[in-house]
Amino acid sequence: MKSLPYFCRGEVVRGFGRGSKELGIPTANFPTCVVEQLPADISTGIYYGWACVDNGPVHKMVMSIGWNPYYKNTMKSMETHVIHTFKEDFYGQTLSVVMIGYIRPEKGFDSLVLDALITAIRNDIEEANQKLELPEHQKLKEDNFFKDPLDTPVDKTSTSTAASTLSTESKHIMNGH
Repeated sequence: MKSLPYFCRGEVVRGFGRGSKELGIPTANFPTCVVEQLPADISTGIYYGWACVDNGPVHKMVMSIGWNPYYKNTMKSMETHVIHTFKEDFYGQTLSVVMIGYIRPEKGFDSLVLDALITAIRNDIEEANQKLELPEHQKLKEDNFFKDPLDTPVDKTSTSTAASTLSTESKHIMNGH
């Protein structure tokens, strides 16, 4: 995928309410406007990378992009599981992520066996944890993109993928910086 690493940012919105309640794995959801800006070569599936909420610390993350076949969603979503325990929800705050790599395509699970889905997600989290320890991935944790997410300018001269910005009440999504 030529668009990786992919940098994006947006406001955390309420999702389907399944991550924490049914799966025990909370997710932060991007609004539709962020999902619609994904490059065409970003396939549905599971990704890993780095994330931070507002100006907080940068943590490992795993993200599902797609229709979540288990739940038969009708809208494509980007659901980020930040590999960190937060004391409270952070709806309305800015989530900044850099997607570094691809773990697997999304797949369906028997609707009667929720445990198989939970096991697959836990395996994805373990794989993300391992891959993000590699030195080439550690350097992106320190990227300027995370320094001040609300004020990071878009550098249109970047050699990475061309920048695109969509404003949602001073919150941005972008690639390149």
